[in-house]
Amino acid sequence: MKATLKSTITQHSAKRISKGLALTLVAASLTHPAAMAATSVSLGTASSFAVLAGSGITVAGAVNSTVITGDIGTFPTTSITGLGNVVLNGVDHAGDGVTQSAKFDLVTAYNDAAGRAYDTTYTDGHDLIGTLTPGVYNGSGSLSLSGNLTLDALGNSSAVWIFQTSTSLITASSSTITLVGGAQANNIFWEVGSSATLGTYSNFSGSILALTSITLNTGATIEGQALARNGTVTMDYNTINVPEPSSAMLVCFGLVGLSTFRRRINSRH
Repeated sequence: MKATLKSTITQHSAKRISKGLALTLVAASLTHPAAMAATSVSLGTASSFAVLAGSGITVAGAVNSTVITGDIGTFPTTSITGLGNVVLNGVDHAGDGVTQSAKFDLVTAYNDAAGRAYDTTYTDGHDLIGTLTPGVYNGSGSLSLSGNLTLDALGNSSAVWIFQTSTSLITASSSTITLVGGAQANNIFWEVGSSATLGTYSNFSGSILALTSITLNTGATIEGQALARNGTVTMDYNTINVPEPSSAMLVCFGLVGLSTFRRRINSRH
């Protein structure tokens, strides 16, 4: 009887695993073929941070005037000025171990993005207005955005954009980034060789990985992250939202979950 019961449980468990794996593979097959070749930048433990700094965070404005959805932290300088001006939908890790781990992973992500072979290169000061399809775009000097930049994923929700600039990134007041064709903010990365400045009331998308500092002028919004390796992050009446994981990441989580489930079942028998 025990042997029969064990065999039945094992068979049912195998069926559940097979069904779950099949559903995961179906989800993967629904992704645009090019998605398999798209290479994202792993942020590791920094992925949950909306704001991450190296030498402090400063928030100007009035009480509750800046809304941050995601975690915040700064290390090795742990000072946060104007925290009372923030509505924080996340965790203030200050300079704790979580922040320190995130800073380590930020350095790895920054170096990864900076080292990618690029598809297109621009001269110093290039203005990124217009429409761009997925790829790696390199600025030999600074990059700017004076109006609207449209990022078209061409139906591939896992499409990746990496922008590299050896110096600064500057966006103009009221400039915008529009995502179409299934483009996702969590698949857009801005590797900035010095500092990034977002103009007043500009709407920005993607994760900024800056070597030095990041400044969000009055009313600027980010669907993404402000991650500064060595300098400060300065805000003033801003909104920052860490985007949800992409479908590709969810499929990955599904595979990990299935693998964990299988190990648990096998350990029982």
